Amino acid sequence: MSGVTEQVRRVLVVDDDELLREVAKASLELVAGWEVSTASSGQEAEEMAREQHPDLIMLDVMMPGQDGPTTFARLREDERTEDIPVVFLTAKNNTEGWQGSGVAGVIAKPFDAMRLAAQVSRLLGWDA
Repeated sequence: MSGVTEQVRRVLVVDDDELLREVAKASLELVAGWEVSTASSGQEAEEMAREQHPDLIMLDVMMPGQDGPTTFARLREDERTEDIPVVFLTAKNNTEGWQGSGVAGVIAKPFDAMRLAAQVSRLLGWDA
């Protein structure tokens, strides 16, 4: 690393699938050098977002209990988390309904682990 002014991004990955969380975490840490924490539910994600205030939340759409869209709405209602960009992770084919909803982007599952960081960076306008 050049050490100039490289910023380490902090990302919260939220998915009820443990394997997906671990693949995303490993990918973002190894490929991009980001700090990644994980949560398995919407409620856990809300708590962690308030405590950690990550640079990004990658949020599964379909989870038991509190789903991604509900979690997203609750994050937007809380002044401590309202400004955190959220990217939905989804296996659904139709993602058009989320355009203009304040969601920073949508990434289809399954994703390419080697290209995940670049895909996120592109969505958010971050330098890769």
